[in-house]
Amino acid sequence: MKITPVKTPLVAKKMFPNYVWDIQTNTKDLYLSFDDGPIPEITNWTLDLLKHYNAKATFFCIGANIEKHPDIFQNIIKDGHAIGNHTQHHVKGWKTKTKAYITEVLEAEKQIELQQFKSSLLFRPPYGQIKPKQGKKLMALDYKIIMWDVLSFDWQKEISEDDCLNNVISKSKEGSIIVFHDSVKASKNMMYALPKVLEYFSKAGFEFKSLSF
Repeated sequence: MKITPVKTPLVAKKMFPNYVWDIQTNTKDLYLSFDDGPIPEITNWTLDLLKHYNAKATFFCIGANIEKHPDIFQNIIKDGHAIGNHTQHHVKGWKTKTKAYITEVLEAEKQIELQQFKSSLLFRPPYGQIKPKQGKKLMALDYKIIMWDVLSFDWQKEISEDDCLNNVISKSKEGSIIVFHDSVKASKNMMYALPKVLEYFSKAGFEFKSLSF
């Protein structure tokens, strides 16, 4: 059973106004994001599909996965997508002490920099879990904490492929930041929904952009 809503309520956004939930715009722009990669089984497939639709996105990468698959990480960069930090080992902020949490972020940052890539200092907390103190420490280090407007729930086995698709199509609007996952766990739903999302919104005149500040 889902407790987290598909569409982030306005009250939640107002409670944490220093975090980025969506992009204020009057144009038909959408912001796809992908968490948990890079991995061989799904990231390159995602990149090929985005290229087909001339779509840009933001990939929130796990440092350990960058370390294991630097070639795939380089493919993300070569295709002109934005890179975000998703900690070194996908840790839960609520269960991690602040000092250890910041170390996780900095370790992932080191892996990004080792690929000769200048980070944009975008950060998304795994599971959306981040303590206020952790958030303040990261913002003091010039990180932008990126949350979301719409969750696809692609990772959740209990929802169907069509439900995953409908989550995105029914809730997204101009400026929405949308979460998918380039992970094996999410691949069944994501590989079904993403092509249809790209087709649907492209036909409606939307442009898919990466996050930049």
